[in-house]
Amino acid sequence: MEGSTASKRPHRLTREALQDGFVHEMITRAGIDLPVMSDDERRASLKATLAAQPVSGDVWLFAYGSLIWNPAFHYVERKPVLIRGWHREFCLSTPIGRGTPENPGLVLGLDRGGSCRGVAFRVARAEAEAELELVWRREMVTGSYVPRWVKLHGPDVPFGTSGIAFTINRNARNYVRPTSEAETARVIATACGALGSCRDYLFDTIHGLEGFGIRDHHLNRIAHRVAEHQG
Repeated sequence: MEGSTASKRPHRLTREALQDGFVHEMITRAGIDLPVMSDDERRASLKATLAAQPVSGDVWLFAYGSLIWNPAFHYVERKPVLIRGWHREFCLSTPIGRGTPENPGLVLGLDRGGSCRGVAFRVARAEAEAELELVWRREMVTGSYVPRWVKLHGPDVPFGTSGIAFTINRNARNYVRPTSEAETARVIATACGALGSCRDYLFDTIHGLEGFGIRDHHLNRIAHRVAEHQG
């Protein structure tokens, strides 16, 4: 979900940009053949997700990629956690933002199977709808993700706590099944768009995870190949 030419200065996804509908505008302006959710569809998705909260109270949001190092929403606290049944993968092709139509990039999604360590953000229930509206404006634009409640596991979160995770929609037009770490690295090493390069996205995610004591060996192997490709 990210925007146009690599020659311009990268645009940062700030809170203000999200409030102004920057992501939606960027995608519709690009004229890419991707379905774009209407404001009503997006709001309905958020309301349905919040209504399905397993236990009432503050809302936890699971971050596994750029939300870790650039959340752009207000939160009470954040904790490293583990989820099961999903793994972090470069499985979403992006022809804008971190790539172009001529040279699409790749960004992360949660695909089925395995487990994933990431960061859980706790959002005050009174502010949840307003704050998560910004997240929905960022993640739920083209229908590439499916928001769902997943169990969060960690010593610093109460047992049985659930959080919202953006899992990949395998029916999305830009979902891609990963081939090899070498091919993934080749794409990441060469793709760049209005939000910056895929390379920066990868390394920012690795550094964000490391800030919470999390090492993702899959991402680190890809990063090593990216460095070799550009060296």
